[in-house]
Amino acid sequence: MRAVDFGTLLTAMVTPFDDDGNVSYDKVTQLVEHLIKSKSEGIVVAGTTGESPTLTLDEKLKLFEHVVNVAGGRVKVIAGTGNNNTKETIAFSKKVEALGVDALMLVAPYYSKPNQKGLYEHFKTIAENVTKEVMIYNIPGRSSVNVSAETIIALSKIKNITSVKEASGNLDQIATIIEGTDDDFYVYSGDDGLTLPILSVGGHGVISVASHVIGEQMREMIDLFKVGQNEKAAKIHLSILPLMRELFKAPNPVPVKTLLNRQGIDVGSVRLPMVNLTETEEKELLDIASKTLQPLA
Repeated sequence: MRAVDFGTLLTAMVTPFDDDGNVSYDKVTQLVEHLIKSKSEGIVVAGTTGESPTLTLDEKLKLFEHVVNVAGGRVKVIAGTGNNNTKETIAFSKKVEALGVDALMLVAPYYSKPNQKGLYEHFKTIAENVTKEVMIYNIPGRSSVNVSAETIIALSKIKNITSVKEASGNLDQIATIIEGTDDDFYVYSGDDGLTLPILSVGGHGVISVASHVIGEQMREMIDLFKVGQNEKAAKIHLSILPLMRELFKAPNPVPVKTLLNRQGIDVGSVRLPMVNLTETEEKELLDIASKTLQPLA
């Protein structure tokens, strides 16, 4: 097996909740349609942006199945199934595979802080016990452990580990991964603001939060870069960079949910321990957004 191309613009989808804090599947349907309309080629479900730590396993299973059914093959669906328990991740991932998702995303084991050998064996063991493609999710800011370039390169030799979402923010590390892996191992930016820089060193695309609200601009930027229109791509990058930065001043996904609701795409609030923006934070976000987005409600 080598990688199926999931596309160059994927969205790490928020999880919509109703007024009682339950997953709203009607809102999920509307959001999936919005993301497809705004040029996402893939949807990552129950990742960081989807508030995965606050979702039960049963909620995740139902959410994966619902998104697969709504997407109907129009976009790829990647399910976040990883945690810091290797055995539990395997059992859960096998259940998820049966729902028809296109791939599994496995976050670096958080809290346990394994060494590189432990990280390698964790991902290798899971990959050997599932049939779907595996995307590694390296996010040391949340997991407190960095999957090194050398470890990712070694893991890329395993037949169904075919991509990485790189959110280390370390361009040297990302460039080393790109140089050391085969052309059909796909490196995705896990940071919106680094999308263009990572593309410039050979990255494949981005798994984005900002694409919830500026998907068409990001699609145009990526497409321009891919055809060599670098100056035009850079102009778009600079125009949307302030909003991308603002979306992460408060804990993700609070700002992007705020903007989606303001745009009339009802995704509800966040679950504790996340809390809504303060009035000052919301005003600052809306001031920046008003320069980039269509008029907000």
